[in-house]
Amino acid sequence: MKLLYLACLLPLAGCGDDDCCKVDPDASTGGDGSNSDGRTEVARVPVTVNRDIDILFVIDDSPSMLDKQTNLKNNFPNFINVLNTVEGGLPNVHLGVVSTDLGTKGADDASAGPGIGSGPGSCSGNGKAGNLQTNGSTLVVGSFISDTKNTDGTRTTNYSGSLASAFSAIASLGAAGCGFEQPIEAAKRALNNNPANAGFLRPTAGLAIVMLTDEDDCSISHSTLLSSDTATLGPLQSFRCTRFGVTCDNGGANSDAMNVMGSKTACHSNEQSAYLKDIGSYATFFQGLKANPNAIVMAAIAAPPTPFDVELRAPPGGGTMIPALAHSCTYQGAAGPEVGDPAVRVVEFLNHFPRHTFGTVCQADLSGPLIQTAQVLNGLVGSPCVYETLAMPLDCVVTEEIGASKTTLPQCNNGSSSTNKPCWELLEDPASCAGGSHLKLTIERSQAPDPSAVVVMRCKV
Repeated sequence: MKLLYLACLLPLAGCGDDDCCKVDPDASTGGDGSNSDGRTEVARVPVTVNRDIDILFVIDDSPSMLDKQTNLKNNFPNFINVLNTVEGGLPNVHLGVVSTDLGTKGADDASAGPGIGSGPGSCSGNGKAGNLQTNGSTLVVGSFISDTKNTDGTRTTNYSGSLASAFSAIASLGAAGCGFEQPIEAAKRALNNNPANAGFLRPTAGLAIVMLTDEDDCSISHSTLLSSDTATLGPLQSFRCTRFGVTCDNGGANSDAMNVMGSKTACHSNEQSAYLKDIGSYATFFQGLKANPNAIVMAAIAAPPTPFDVELRAPPGGGTMIPALAHSCTYQGAAGPEVGDPAVRVVEFLNHFPRHTFGTVCQADLSGPLIQTAQVLNGLVGSPCVYETLAMPLDCVVTEEIGASKTTLPQCNNGSSSTNKPCWELLEDPASCAGGSHLKLTIERSQAPDPSAVVVMRCKV
């Protein structure tokens, strides 16, 4: 029998340098799936097709995010256009939005700490508590968008107008949220049996979490990080998240060294922090939501993790210069310069998942990272089309994974009459694959595969 598989990962558009397109420059496998052998993962597709995908957007709504939210909404149609190309059309999607604002409630706190600040950027109580947001929109019935295909080919939806306009409505969070952003903890609170979000997470659906933020994750374990103890913690600014949530092998081995001005390298989450929640425990939680880790896609549109520098800078509103994390990217927004700070913890979190993607937030055109994310999501369903431009002569390795077992599949020696089945071949099919290189990855078999198998293709591109 013949089975078709997708080569789904696109190179990110809009990246000005290599660091923008990699998840972790120090990791053995980058965000583009590249490895030390020079090949890039271009397909990771399950044999058993599952058209159900739950997509959670975690959106930073702190005061610096209005332009970036607008960029997300303006480019969201490109995301949907790619999802529409999957075989059978748009998957059965649940689409929800949560805010990074969790107030002053730490993950390990019984209750929220005292509020801090006033006006935009202030933090109090549980914030938006990981509850799905609709911003009072009448376009969506319920707390999230649902768009599923019926057996007769029609679709059942719970929104009015276009999917893009409905998403724009629920994604319009504004820019008055807490300036201590907790995107990873917000995603956890959204999906950890939150009664306000009942029905969003389907047990057998694929899961995608897409984070949009211009600062690093500051998921606090205790509200003491937000206390008035400036002697111990320094000024009550977001640099506390960096100082106590990140360490750097070169120039930042502890919180005192992190407080010293200058460039630092080999930076990573401080997993022993007394104030921020460790990334490892978050990875364990999300991995536990699905029996198969390949059913989870993690994505982030944030600032590149490098360069990483600590500098003296005046706080918002002016005043005495204080330690601050230097911006790792900038761009010209609608109202002037926009910036992003190194997302070290976010990147480390992504690297815990075999299917992840990263794009820079410092660009008005976010179509690149949104298209990249949608292509990975299409891989959950199993569209047969290859979108990468593959290097010639062809240099690919295809493996079939069943649990922890991996078997390398040979290239077919004679198409459907091959004597070395199971094997693979690439065929041109412009009718089925209108975009990219019009290539279709075909697996020739003499018997049906294990339904739990996942085929992975890696090529030089």
